[in-house]
Amino acid sequence: MMRKLKTAVIGCGDISSVYLDNMIHRFSILDVACCCSAHGESAKRQAEKYGIKAVEFSDILADDTIDLAVNLTPPKVHYEIVKELLNAGKHVYTEKVVTADFAKAMELKGLAEEKGLRLGVAPDTFLGAGLQTAAKAVRDGLIGDVTSCHASVNRDMGSLYPSLAFTAEPGGGIGFDVGIYYITALLSILGPVQEASGFLATRRPKRKIIDPGNPRFGEELTVENENLMMANLIFQNGTMGTLHFNGDSIFPEKESLVLYGTEGVLFLPNPDTFAGPVRLVKKGCDDVVTLPLEYGFASNSRGVGAAELAWSLNAGRKHRASMEMACHAVELLNGLVQSSRERTSYQMTTTFEKPESLPCGYRDGYMRTNAESALV
Repeated sequence: MMRKLKTAVIGCGDISSVYLDNMIHRFSILDVACCCSAHGESAKRQAEKYGIKAVEFSDILADDTIDLAVNLTPPKVHYEIVKELLNAGKHVYTEKVVTADFAKAMELKGLAEEKGLRLGVAPDTFLGAGLQTAAKAVRDGLIGDVTSCHASVNRDMGSLYPSLAFTAEPGGGIGFDVGIYYITALLSILGPVQEASGFLATRRPKRKIIDPGNPRFGEELTVENENLMMANLIFQNGTMGTLHFNGDSIFPEKESLVLYGTEGVLFLPNPDTFAGPVRLVKKGCDDVVTLPLEYGFASNSRGVGAAELAWSLNAGRKHRASMEMACHAVELLNGLVQSSRERTSYQMTTTFEKPESLPCGYRDGYMRTNAESALV
């Protein structure tokens, strides 16, 4: 029998609309009751739009009927907010990263375990049709043994700093805010990293706001995070990999996520999205074959991680967007910072179990099936 989880949303910025749309209209396991924001006005707007209540954060903490809190606030406040929610007895699903500080991430993991609560962490794009199809291709042996991997993305972070303040703050850099999608995709398919080395830089840390339409036009801002991150990885399974995250480049993004194997090469989709394409080149063939997407959640399905957490509670199993994998990713990012600073390789101390794959064949509108059925 399904028991809906009464859900509260903390943070009503730009990303909240797609979360609220999906959690209210696509996931029957979630009963979204209320939302809050730091200044209140955005919460009032979203509450009116979605027919829920606008409340204070303290109201959510005090409400014993709230089962699950979905935290969509900026990374710099994640630690304090998630800690308060866990101490109030709420299961939590939080936007990435759980916190930029590895020790604090492990503290939150320990607190959730101590209290018998679930802590789920974005990104949940690895549950989308594209990356699930890619993971199945690897499991089915279409490229043989995976021997290496490469992830690359470019952005002009400078164009975002004036309007999206968190992108210039700790935890909002190209590695922690964007690279985390690529890292999580690789971890979900290949498993834990054993050792890593990296180089980081903050190019042009002083930036002048040159948009005349910005209220802060003419002011100088300081970039407090990395806008270049390069790395070499060795996974526990022996796969070697490279990361190339450049935030001091241009838009549009020209991303690349590739798995190289003994029997083929697999080109994965942009892991900041949920769809494809997933393309395969087999040994001895020149043709590039686009694989059919065998899973649901091909559209923007942000919030599926929260719904999957709720269904996992219902079924008494582990949730897939796990705090263990999230903490491993945060350790890796912090390890690269340390490696760059000390000019030595970093030995990972955490591990995790690869998330169980979703069952394939469940897509909205296909032969009367529903994508949410894959989460049950």
